[in-house]
Amino acid sequence: MEKQHELRIAVYPGSFDPVTKGHMDIIQRAARQFDRLIVAVLNNTSKNPLFTVEERKELLLKATQHVPNVEIDSFRDLLVNYMDYKQAHVIVRGIRSVTDFEYELQLASTNHKLNSQVETIFMMTNPKYSYLSSSVVKEIATFQGDVSDLVPPVVEEALKTKFQSKPAKA
Repeated sequence: MEKQHELRIAVYPGSFDPVTKGHMDIIQRAARQFDRLIVAVLNNTSKNPLFTVEERKELLLKATQHVPNVEIDSFRDLLVNYMDYKQAHVIVRGIRSVTDFEYELQLASTNHKLNSQVETIFMMTNPKYSYLSSSVVKEIATFQGDVSDLVPPVVEEALKTKFQSKPAKA
């Protein structure tokens, strides 16, 4: 009797406020490694996001429509609980720097302590995106700077729309 292949499901969690080309690089590379990659927008109550969770999900849906095994979702629970709910066993995290690694190692260790069945894999960011963060993108967009090399076109348009209605603070 042939054993059925268990789907390899991974979760790439983050705030994605907004999604950048660095995020997209990790999404595309991780999607090649797993049967299904769930990009999960964290509803982080400690941050003051530019885009709502629904807007971020919509931007991710549009930006990832060319990657067939990517699912976009959101959660507001412990990540390990969400992992159980989704029957996923791998967390994908992007690393830009040593500082990122120290923070991510602490999170990975905590998640493993909470659920030893969950593994975290770190993907090094493409060096051309090592400086890139959503915060940097928002700062540039606030002053109508060119973000076309930093974000997918759908996000660039959303940022233009968002900041046309919000004048820059003096």
